[in-house]
Amino acid sequence: MNRGVSYYRQTILSTLQRIPLHVFLIIFSIFFLFPFFWMFTSSFKTQSELLGSAQTLLPASINFENYQFAFDTIPLFRNLFNSFFIAISYMLLALFFTSLGGFAFAKYNFPGRNALFALLLATMMVPQAVSIVPSFILMKEFNWIDTYYAVIIPGTAHAFGIFFMRQYIKGVNDELLDAGRIDGCTDFQLYYRIVLPVIKPALVTLAIVDFFGAWNSYLWPLIVLRSLDMYTIVLAITAFPAPQFRTPWGAIMAGTTVSVVPLIILFILLQRHFVSGLMSGSVRG
Repeated sequence: MNRGVSYYRQTILSTLQRIPLHVFLIIFSIFFLFPFFWMFTSSFKTQSELLGSAQTLLPASINFENYQFAFDTIPLFRNLFNSFFIAISYMLLALFFTSLGGFAFAKYNFPGRNALFALLLATMMVPQAVSIVPSFILMKEFNWIDTYYAVIIPGTAHAFGIFFMRQYIKGVNDELLDAGRIDGCTDFQLYYRIVLPVIKPALVTLAIVDFFGAWNSYLWPLIVLRSLDMYTIVLAITAFPAPQFRTPWGAIMAGTTVSVVPLIILFILLQRHFVSGLMSGSVRG
């Protein structure tokens, strides 16, 4: 009887001790989610409501004029397809190249490995603006301007991905690789039969990071893409016409909502894998 009372007392005390933390997290979440909520409600407001002096959180009435204007003035479905195609293609290529590079740096000894890895990490400190001009010249020489190749190919073997994969693959037991070699596996077979299944959480984590990065990329696609039909959804939102020099903020809010919804759905579906990959990586590192 005393044990039961003591157990319930400890449970109540631990619950009460967590209340301040939960209150803080709820308040923090509200501050974080409020801009998204305001963006969503603003997509249903009229231009006068958005620019009026008396701002309200909710629209006076629900109307879909902003969404109709957005889909009628620019090829939004085409732009959404472009974003999905570019983000998925970039993500898959980045996973392939970075995991291969991480595997090589983690499990193979070759002359200059440490120096080459240090040089690779040093490239992470180089600003993107430094590489824009030479990268653009290369894309022009390849005749890739205004094509998917110019947006997808550059940067797929990025230094952060190789570093992240190397740290994770270092935790793979060498005995598994030795057993694979005894069974006659080639180096590439060791990679995709043994290493890839083990590092699945890291692959999912990096996949989300790369997908989000490619989806939200603005500067580089703006430089190499020229036609509206090739624009990603992020670029297309900036291409709304401004009748009478009045920026259509309602349509911009509608287009931004359309561009954000897929990211939210993707993160909700893969949140568990994303968190587990980060936690496992931190423990391994």
